[in-house]
Amino acid sequence: MGIRAIIVDTAGTTTDLDFIQDVLFPYSKKAMGDFLDKNQHNPLVEYCISDVRDLALEQDASIERVTEILSLWIDEDRKATPLKTLQGLIWKQGYAAGEFTGHIYPDFIDAIPRIEAANIRIYSFSSGSAEAQKMLFSHSDAGDLTPKFSGHFDTRTGNKLDKQAYCNILNTISLSPKQVLFVSDVVEELKAADAAGLHTVQMVRFDNQKTAKFTQISDFSALKID
Repeated sequence: MGIRAIIVDTAGTTTDLDFIQDVLFPYSKKAMGDFLDKNQHNPLVEYCISDVRDLALEQDASIERVTEILSLWIDEDRKATPLKTLQGLIWKQGYAAGEFTGHIYPDFIDAIPRIEAANIRIYSFSSGSAEAQKMLFSHSDAGDLTPKFSGHFDTRTGNKLDKQAYCNILNTISLSPKQVLFVSDVVEELKAADAAGLHTVQMVRFDNQKTAKFTQISDFSALKID
């Protein structure tokens, strides 16, 4: 039974972590206060603000205080769904205004036709929201890559460090574990995917990366998909 789908991580695997940490995160932090002030009555934003208050156990937090909490969470790289949703909305504005384009490693872009030719579906799984992933790939340095993807998964599917998240993805895409390959740079994510029965490959782009006993590649040109 061959590989029918590849799930790729984003930060450190398909996109440079520096782009997220040095461009996207600071942009969302700088824009957060103004964005919340202007959009606080938008139902989705209103829901996220309420969610932040719940998670922070500060039910009466003002918009200014919510902004402070979110800024702290950005600094901590907290994987909180309301933060990721709000960042996605802010990045959408930034992409639309041409403030930046989404960095995608050229070796991944070059590998897409080879993966497609093998009749293998491509999905992404990130702690960033599915909306943020779509924007990253639709405004990439190589243009709109979203037609190449069959779907995007985020923390609503489950924590990337939990086996259950990968089981949930398998249920969604209707494939067995041995038909799916997960590619990530993070050992703990690979362990969780491995526990769910998926094939795993670690992307090791840097010499100082933490590694474990997984098949390793340094870029997508080395990915075996047969």
